[in-house]
Amino acid sequence: MFVQTINTPNPNSLKFLPGEKVSLSGPVEFTEKTDTTNELIRNILSINGVTGIFLSDDFISVNKNSEKDWEDIKHIIISFINEYYSNGKKFVYENLPEQENLENLEEIEKKIIKLLETKIRPAVARDGGDIKFKEYKDGKVKVELQGSCSGCPSSTMTLKQGVENLLKHYIPEVTEVIPV
Repeated sequence: MFVQTINTPNPNSLKFLPGEKVSLSGPVEFTEKTDTTNELIRNILSINGVTGIFLSDDFISVNKNSEKDWEDIKHIIISFINEYYSNGKKFVYENLPEQENLENLEEIEKKIIKLLETKIRPAVARDGGDIKFKEYKDGKVKVELQGSCSGCPSSTMTLKQGVENLLKHYIPEVTEVIPV
């Protein structure tokens, strides 16, 4: 197995592409090894300097603290990924995802979620992250950034110039986008 790595806009996040399915449950993030029993996730989170793991359908983003150099830990992560899949595993994570109950949302919230999912989420995923709608109130949209996007130096610019401008363009009632 050849695991590719791709740099992300966040210098403390690296995207690993194993060439296999990763999450069957959609995007999910882990920052504590006690939050899962999955051996791969626990092993990677045990590496000194690793602060979080984000799983998408076909990639794993790993976040580290700024004191660690990727050259010190990248090969360990690749080794764990190779070992995991070579033991016959077909994917890393499967859990029943929480279904967003769209019935209880206002029409404007449904529009925001649709725009996030169709126009913004694919672009954010290319950089190794995800964006989730949290709340809309008084013109303000609260979103959660995950994976490579959380803690990324360019995430503020992405939110203001990308997400906020796009939402304001399609939904004039939106006045601001705020990360939570």
